[in-house]
Formats: sequence, C-alpha cells, structure tokens
Amino acid sequence: MEILLDTLIDSLKLFPFLFATYLCLEYMEHKTSEKTAEIIKKAGWTGPLVGSLCGALPQCGFSVVAANFFAARVIGIGTLLAIFLSTSDEMLPIMISGAVPPFLITQIILYKIFCGIVFGYIVNFVWLKYHPRQPINIEQLCQNENCHCEDSILKPALYHTLRIILFILIFTLILNYAVAYFDISKLTDYMKIPLLGEAISGLIGLIPNCSASVVLTRLYMENYIPVSSLLSGSLVSGGVGLLILFRVNRRLKENLQITAVLYICGVIGGLLADLVF
Repeated sequence: MEILLDTLIDSLKLFPFLFATYLCLEYMEHKTSEKTAEIIKKAGWTGPLVGSLCGALPQCGFSVVAANFFAARVIGIGTLLAIFLSTSDEMLPIMISGAVPPFLITQIILYKIFCGIVFGYIVNFVWLKYHPRQPINIEQLCQNENCHCEDSILKPALYHTLRIILFILIFTLILNYAVAYFDISKLTDYMKIPLLGEAISGLIGLIPNCSASVVLTRLYMENYIPVSSLLSGSLVSGGVGLLILFRVNRRLKENLQITAVLYICGVIGGLLADLVF
C-alpha cells in the first residue's frame, strides 16, 4: 500500500505540468501544422534539413502526415527518415514535467535534429542510386491522423494528458514494485552495455506507440539507462508514424527496408551520442 500510495501521489503531481504542456502543444499544432506541411512539400532537395527541423516541433501526429506524404511520393525517403529521427514523441513533455534541466533537453533535441539531417541526406543519396525517383501521386495521400483534434484544444490536451498519466501510473507502479522486490537493475544492466544497450533500446523504439518513448524516458530519468540508450530508442521512435506507413504504403518490401534503415540509424546515432554527452 505504501508503494501504491507513493506511486499515485507522484503520478498525480505530474498532471498540471503535463496538461499545461499539452495545451501549448495543441495550440502550436492548430496554428502551425498546415503551414509546416506546405513548407515540407515545397522543400525539394532541402527536404531532410527542413523535415528534421519541422519534425522536432512538438506536433501530435506529424510523423503520420510524413508517412502519408511519402506514400504519395510528395516527399522522399530522406525527408521521411529525418522527420522520424527528429520526432520526440512523448519524450519532450515528460522531460519538461519531470524538471529535467532545460540545457540537457535542448542538447538532446538538437542532437536528434542533427542526426535527422545527416542520416536523411546520406540515406537519400544512397536510396536514389537503387530506387528511381517516382512521380507524385496525390490520390494515394491519406489523412489518417486520428489524434482526436477537434475545434477545441482542451479536449485533446486533456485526453492526451490522462492517457499518459495512466500509462505512467501503471509503468511506475510496476517499476517501483520491481525495484522493491526483484532488483530491476539486473534487467536494465544489459541496456548499459555499449552496443547491446543501444540495440535493445532501438528495438523498444520500434514499438509504434507512445509507450516506447514513455518507458525509455522514464528509465533514463530514473538513471536506469544512459543517454546513449535513450537516444537510440528515441531516434527510432516516431510515434505511430511507422505503423501508418505500413497501412498507407502498399509496398511491403520497401516498408521493411525503411524500418531496417531507421533502426540502424537509431543505433548508430545512440552510439555516437557518447561522444557528445
């Protein structure tokens, strides 16, 4: 009961911070999402650069829009990967609500942008050697965001906050019981081993759900995993964007190749993070 009560109190303390954060994010999305989409469509060869910068903006479902744009060939593979790599999913609001130093948050976001730009251009160059550029097919463009965005920003912000609070409550409760009775540090020790830790985190990041970034961010904030493992999973994790890609893009082999490339870029980016942080 003591563990349960402490977990409940700690989770509820996050509510006002998360809600305020998501109110801001929803406001930004309503004001900037359409303009951002138009910028990316007109980006041309600067796609990976613009995509990485726009992907870093805290916009719900922007990776979903990118997946749809790629399926319609409005954007290229480099821009798609740049957006996936720079997208923070739930990491940013959780770090803000958890009082992580602003300088460290800025470093992590800038590093993700850098990885998105570099890997985006590299993959774009190599990909076009083996895959000829295809014409834009707007008819295939599907808007499947399903992010509960209506006229008001209050309802989606509250919905998102409650969903994350519930997940944090469940995960933190399991984590606290595990620490108290099973010494969970033995399980997370593997994620501290160079290369193995980044590889495991990358696999977790591939889960097409906010749970991946929530778990990795909480583990990092509780000092169970290093920043390199956090970044490997965060670089790979693009929310439900990867899931939507498999839904709207009927080229299964291409989707699997993109997933593999995304995973490799995430692991390499995590490993190189040790040189920066």
